[in-house]
Amino acid sequence: MASEGKPASGVRSARMNAVRHLINFGVNPAALAYAMTTLGSAMINNIFSFYYVKLFLNKYKISEGAFHQSQVVYMVWNAVNDPLFGYLQDNSRVPCCSQRRLSILYGAPLYSLAFLLAWFPWRSYAPGDWMSGLHLMVALCAFDGMLTFVLLAQCALFAEISSHHQSRLRLVKYSQVASLIGSSSVLFCGVLSRNMEDFTAFQAFTVLVAILSCGCMLYTGLHSESRFDNKGSQSDAVGCVDQTSQQFAVSFSMLRTLMWQILTNRDFQLFVLMNFFQVFMLAFFNNFTMIFSEHLIPPDVLPSLAKSIMYGAGFICPQLLVLSFQSLLHGLGYYRIILFAFYVEAGMAAIMLALGPQHYYILAFFLTVNMVIIQAAFSLFSLPLADIIDTDLQLYKRSSPLSSMVFGTNALFTKPAQSLAPMIVLSILNQFGYEQLKEAGRDSNPSTFESLHSVMFYLVCLVPLCVSAVQVLAWRPFSIRDSHTVDTKYTLTWFLRRNS
Repeated sequence: MASEGKPASGVRSARMNAVRHLINFGVNPAALAYAMTTLGSAMINNIFSFYYVKLFLNKYKISEGAFHQSQVVYMVWNAVNDPLFGYLQDNSRVPCCSQRRLSILYGAPLYSLAFLLAWFPWRSYAPGDWMSGLHLMVALCAFDGMLTFVLLAQCALFAEISSHHQSRLRLVKYSQVASLIGSSSVLFCGVLSRNMEDFTAFQAFTVLVAILSCGCMLYTGLHSESRFDNKGSQSDAVGCVDQTSQQFAVSFSMLRTLMWQILTNRDFQLFVLMNFFQVFMLAFFNNFTMIFSEHLIPPDVLPSLAKSIMYGAGFICPQLLVLSFQSLLHGLGYYRIILFAFYVEAGMAAIMLALGPQHYYILAFFLTVNMVIIQAAFSLFSLPLADIIDTDLQLYKRSSPLSSMVFGTNALFTKPAQSLAPMIVLSILNQFGYEQLKEAGRDSNPSTFESLHSVMFYLVCLVPLCVSAVQVLAWRPFSIRDSHTVDTKYTLTWFLRRNS
């Protein structure tokens, strides 16, 4: 036994030395470890969401029917896997599921490999090839499955590393710096591959990004810790369930009880409604900004390099915006900032609609700023969810929080928007000749497709205008508005309960 203890103590000693070195450089070790998964996931998530629709539509020539079928399967899987993985991570006795860092450690390599599935065709696809539809279906489901498994664990870490509002803001700050660095992958990818025109260079870049991303997430898996990692099974988290039944295998009745307790939280309901439309907006702009700008902004106005910079700015600037708003987050709190973002989106859309599509530079600015504001607001959503988790913990007198389940249940209702956005928009575009325009390419007569371009412009303006109005109505009644004024909420209660 002594020989087994030496290596373990050596690992702990090495880890402590690493922590001391980080502290000496003014770096918070817990926040750094947490943010490394953000860095890794940002590298691959942004590339995937930005390029996969254009790749399968324009290069693989997938049919509209196969595209919709893949999106429907993806929508179902996307919604179901989040609460199931959340329940598994909150209640499993297996360390690789129950311990957040181990979920990230073992999931990271598979996550990075799943990212690569989309970029390598299974054969030379003919237009409408059924194999391209199957390829899209597998790529979407595999990527989202591993994304869910890894990022649910990271989301749980956000709520479980600390209950201090200031500590959570530090996590947000580190995470935004990491996301800022990671989001530059879209910029470099666009420049090196000339917006995917050089497909070989594009594929090589995705392989490099996958390797770097995996290494970043492995760092989290090796160095991050949750306060509840040594909890054993979290089945005892439900106060209303008999204690003896919690020692047995997890059951669907317990899942139903937990889900009901989460779903009846009014703040959770309001947040989910608002978040559904935010996810819709993210998918709308991520999937179609490149397509809209190519057709609405002539190449002699904005050449390819300028558009690459524009796309990159749409992914990089949100993090700069959140970082610059740190003092406002301390002073005003996330509730008011998110509400203000919705008002700005609606106002900008109304102005753009009034100006018309002929103001190309203003349109490019509008597209970029919309991407920035929507992503920046979305980056703050972990704060209200963490507060909802705290409220749930206190309300049901749990010994440990249902962090993964709350994030997973939220995803159950919001993730379908990722599929609905491209399905709805593509159907509208195809009704006005986008399928023919896609096949004709650059040789087509622009005047033939004026109606299509008009529809694209109205989509760009009316979708954010209407959606942001609905979000304002959903977000205004949210009641947890002043958590930024409280340094600690439930920390003492948690530890007293754990040690009682």
